[in-house]
Amino acid sequence: MKRFDVVGFGALNVDRLFKVSKIAGAEEEGFIIDCEEACGGSAANTIVGLARLRCKVGFIGKVAEDREGKMLIEDFCNEGVDTGGIVLTKKGRSGTVMGFVDKKGERALYVDPGVNDTIGLNDIDREYASQTKFLHLTSFVGENSFQSQKKLVEELPKNVKVSLDPGELYARKGFEMLEPIIKRTFVLMPNLSELELLTSNEDYIKGAESLLKKGVEIVAVKLGGKGCYVTNGKERHLIEAFKVKVVDTTGAGDAFCAGFLYGLINGKSLHEGGRIGNFVASRCIMEMGARTGLPRLNDLVNNRLI
Repeated sequence: MKRFDVVGFGALNVDRLFKVSKIAGAEEEGFIIDCEEACGGSAANTIVGLARLRCKVGFIGKVAEDREGKMLIEDFCNEGVDTGGIVLTKKGRSGTVMGFVDKKGERALYVDPGVNDTIGLNDIDREYASQTKFLHLTSFVGENSFQSQKKLVEELPKNVKVSLDPGELYARKGFEMLEPIIKRTFVLMPNLSELELLTSNEDYIKGAESLLKKGVEIVAVKLGGKGCYVTNGKERHLIEAFKVKVVDTTGAGDAFCAGFLYGLINGKSLHEGGRIGNFVASRCIMEMGARTGLPRLNDLVNNRLI
């Protein structure tokens, strides 16, 4: 028996989100309507989403001994996420993100990675990383932590499945740089622009097929308001999004990953997993912040998704 359903490995950040009149360009001005502070990080958001769906989850990451680091650890503990894989360091500062969200829910983010970018392979408990059904990876800003992810993936037992949400940071590295991870990836969950960066293909159907040919078992493409496209080469499903009022799109992709992984863990079909992913994402974007709107298991039951 595995100790965890999913262990996340990615950046841990405190998000400072500002609701603004508009996303200002160069030489432009806007004004702040509201602001709030919350815990974030792409893999971390997905893991919290899974915890709320009663999955057994843990995390590999790094924080400093500062206010933000304490906040990140406490939030995980409150959500039921195991923190045994998180390194606490006395040097440096914990990661933060400044986010600006306009009235349509569109956003602009600025990342200060802090100690996220100092994770070395020696910081990682290999046994902890091996006691899971899925290891879920998301991007780091710095090269050191990226290399640590690559090396860890190479050492993983074959019975640990890798799930990858590349984000724009990793997608811009290109397929060749990511190939050592992608070849070992069971499920890859990019959005449309990330898929184009990785495959140089504007057609998401062809782009997904090209990744399957590289060894990925399942590709789930996040299409925003159009829903998602999921395929394993034998099945192909375009699944429409749930229609909701958009407040803030921060964390929508992370929320989708939580729902889709929940489906895989619990033996759901690709189509069912895509619908669950879309539902979790729809609840996320109805609230400010990446985690506030993440649903509970009862919400899936009440909406007849499981």
